[in-house]
Amino acid sequence: MNIEEFREHCLGIAGATESLPFLGHNVIVFKVMDKMFAMAPLEPKDGIYHADLKCDPAYTAELRESYAGISPGHVKTTMLWHRVVLDSDVPDVLIAELIRHSVDEVLKAMPASKRREYERACAEDSHRSWLLYTSPNP
Repeated sequence: MNIEEFREHCLGIAGATESLPFLGHNVIVFKVMDKMFAMAPLEPKDGIYHADLKCDPAYTAELRESYAGISPGHVKTTMLWHRVVLDSDVPDVLIAELIRHSVDEVLKAMPASKRREYERACAEDSHRSWLLYTSPNP
């Protein structure tokens, strides 16, 4: 997957926004409901594009054992974020799934009222992909 395809997948998430919030850094940040789910430098480091995604800690450990292209994210002391090398042994289909999983992790941390607000927005924004996330009954 290249950086443009990564961006398209992120913006394909219902309610996703993008910004360049870090002054002096060319890093694009993707959010839902004002919460970050992905970030990626717009310029490669040593010729390699990567992105950081939020992830369930148990799943993060499994992914890091299975793929050389997945490593600790921008906050190296936590298992909540991992770095995915976009052009690596990580299949494009899995990267797309990890983007959706990252959004799911962000939504799970929100209050039920915010999740319902997001679900209403998704229903109105039908041209974008629907997430696998299903909120628990309030």
